[in-house]
Amino acid sequence: MFVAVDDTDSVRGNCTTFLATEIIKELSDLDLIGCPRLVRLNPAVPWKTRGNGSLVMKFGHGVGKKRFIGMVDDKEFYCYDDSDNYELDYRSIMKRLIPITEKYCESDANAGLLISSQRPDVSFYKRGVTTILSREEIDREIDRIGALTYTTGNGRGLIGATCGLAWIPEDITFELLAYRERERWGTKRQYDPTSIKKMDSKFPTTFNNWEDRTGKVAIVPSTPCPVLYGIRGDVLRDVIDAANIVKTEKIYRWLVFLTNQGTDDHVIRDAKELVSNRSYFIGGKVVSKANHIRGGHTFIGISTKYGVITCGAYEPSKEFRFVFDQLIPDDEIEVVGEFREYPRTLNVEKLHVVSVVRCAEKISNPICPICEKKMNSIGRGQGYRCKTCHTKEKSAVVQYRSRWIVPGWYEPPVCSRRHLSKPLKRMGLEQPIEFIKR
Repeated sequence: MFVAVDDTDSVRGNCTTFLATEIIKELSDLDLIGCPRLVRLNPAVPWKTRGNGSLVMKFGHGVGKKRFIGMVDDKEFYCYDDSDNYELDYRSIMKRLIPITEKYCESDANAGLLISSQRPDVSFYKRGVTTILSREEIDREIDRIGALTYTTGNGRGLIGATCGLAWIPEDITFELLAYRERERWGTKRQYDPTSIKKMDSKFPTTFNNWEDRTGKVAIVPSTPCPVLYGIRGDVLRDVIDAANIVKTEKIYRWLVFLTNQGTDDHVIRDAKELVSNRSYFIGGKVVSKANHIRGGHTFIGISTKYGVITCGAYEPSKEFRFVFDQLIPDDEIEVVGEFREYPRTLNVEKLHVVSVVRCAEKISNPICPICEKKMNSIGRGQGYRCKTCHTKEKSAVVQYRSRWIVPGWYEPPVCSRRHLSKPLKRMGLEQPIEFIKR
């Protein structure tokens, strides 16, 4: 039996992942089959609350190997690799879950709770993480698989629940989420930054924890939600061991989720056309030097098969903007980012410098090899000629200026990265040059 839920939080508080722990607690008479899943969907959806994540869990009677994945109310929680064929009463389970969903659902949320014996077609995940789907097509798929549903508001959460349930993992990561005691929600979080730095250096399989350049913590949210911190990584056991190093206020509960974070699953390649509110991988040549506007935002233009596209690096990306400053016309680059129709801009979340042109500066007019006097320009683009000897040269004397940019991949600081954006660390790459904030 699959249980999927989405869109229960708001900017004021709550967190759908915390609701997932409440669902797991309520259904403690059943076993959790596999890790609960935190499935991030299209980050460009205009109405997302924060990270646009849906939650998926599978329950049954576990068989085979079990794995330790969390502590909920001082009770160890495990998940099983497989389950038997025991038939569950879905309608009675839905009756148990509706009050919990209502309790941990914000009044202005559009929650969707779904219980099903089978997954939707896998195409719904790919479309859900890259595009925007209509409720009508989701409802048709829910009818096809015979799922039970419960909604609040306009029920838009069913879209995320359905698309999350359709995810068949390929590239995967894990996130250990630790939660605060209820009375501390909305208050300032207490933690030791040095312990997080130590954890980051000791566990190289984790990522997006700590920003060395600024000494800034990236695992602790600033919103009034129940989450105390989240440690992301490639190895389940490592995120658990890493959490043992982090020193914080008292942890109420914690749980490890299987996720699609840090995978670039949201990126569309080789698109026929650009559609707003989607993310793309686009290659092209730089056609303009960096343009700075009020607020610290930086833009460049690149010539692509879709025409000239304006690419933006915004103030929160900090020193990542300095990459734009170093690019000049005819440099070849590839960019990954979200496309906005108005203004027609690609918000860059990662950039690959493929090649850079040599930058020549004129030193002087050429010297006549006969009389050793400077030649005169014949006219724009026509070369040079010696008045006395009538010798000609095509070009002036130039020297090539050093470029402070080299081919390679560049990314924003840890705190400015999107949940789905694959960090260079997971790509087996390092940024070739580090830019220091001026």
